Amino acid sequence: MSAIRVVIADDSQVARDVLRDILSRDGDIEIVGEATNGREAVELAKRLAPQLITMDLNMPVMDGLSAIEEIMYNKGVPILVVSDRSDAQTAYQALEVGALEVMPKPTLEGADADRLLERVRLLAGVAVITRLRRRVKTPASIIALPSLPATPRGVPRDFQHVIAIACSTGGPQALVRVLRRLPAGFPAPIVIAQHISHGFIDGMAQWLASLCAMPVSVGQEGESLRSGHIYLSPSERNLCVTPRHRFQLQSSPETFLYHPSCDVLLQSVAQVYGRDAVGIILTGMGRDGVNGMRAIYQAGGTTFAQDEASSVIYGMNQEAVKAGVIQYELPLDSLPDRLLRDVRGYLDSRPEPLA
Repeated sequence: MSAIRVVIADDSQVARDVLRDILSRDGDIEIVGEATNGREAVELAKRLAPQLITMDLNMPVMDGLSAIEEIMYNKGVPILVVSDRSDAQTAYQALEVGALEVMPKPTLEGADADRLLERVRLLAGVAVITRLRRRVKTPASIIALPSLPATPRGVPRDFQHVIAIACSTGGPQALVRVLRRLPAGFPAPIVIAQHISHGFIDGMAQWLASLCAMPVSVGQEGESLRSGHIYLSPSERNLCVTPRHRFQLQSSPETFLYHPSCDVLLQSVAQVYGRDAVGIILTGMGRDGVNGMRAIYQAGGTTFAQDEASSVIYGMNQEAVKAGVIQYELPLDSLPDRLLRDVRGYLDSRPEPLA
């Protein structure tokens, strides 16, 4: 089998040396070109037709974000953003214009080096599409919900359903397509476990918040769940919910393959909310989330999976489908309407509040 052809784009000679050393160590990856700025990266993408580009974001002449947009406009190439954690919010803008994933600059040894090799091998085989250049953003079409009646006294929460989402590679882009169509008055909390490199979750929260009608934040220890709010699990610890409708953060050992754990979050939602739990498993590699979706399914909740055609990686969701724990496998763009219909069905069936 021929080696994977990779272009490295980074203005730092030291960073390029580290990336070259890591990627060349096993002989299955060939560095066919190196760019010191975004403009060079665009030219090398055209001339060398690499199977993947690693892209820094802060570079002279043309920055990485502009380079990604230009490359994806001309001819789509799988792009892995490898940048400083301080660039986290910009990194997620890079995903918006076509990059596949984000990770921090690695050292020569350790987990980050191994993860880089894994990511390059995986993403080099992903089919990407050529994209139009960005236009002035217009708000996504949001379906309005009826006003909620006042919550009766004594009810310990202002919602019935809880939406729990598991995702990995391709997840941030998929989340945007779903969440930006949900209204600010959405009558349920949404909790998300997205596999992510340490140090990037705050940037992802800020990025999603800039695109969605609902507020977005990273879940905090002891925080109460609220309807109409999106919560992300931090990467360093696993997020779960308690019977008091509060978050609890559990340790996430470095030996765990996935950070954060989708299974931990989904299983806790199943245990607390039972038939009122709604589980969604999106694009990503591996099996994390399958046991959590099984728990929701067995508790009488509702389970959805993103279909193969709309997935960057049909992995986690495929495993859940194969396990027989998915009730509905849907195209990504059908999920917002379905969620609104299901939650709305509960709202519309409730008796009128007493006068």
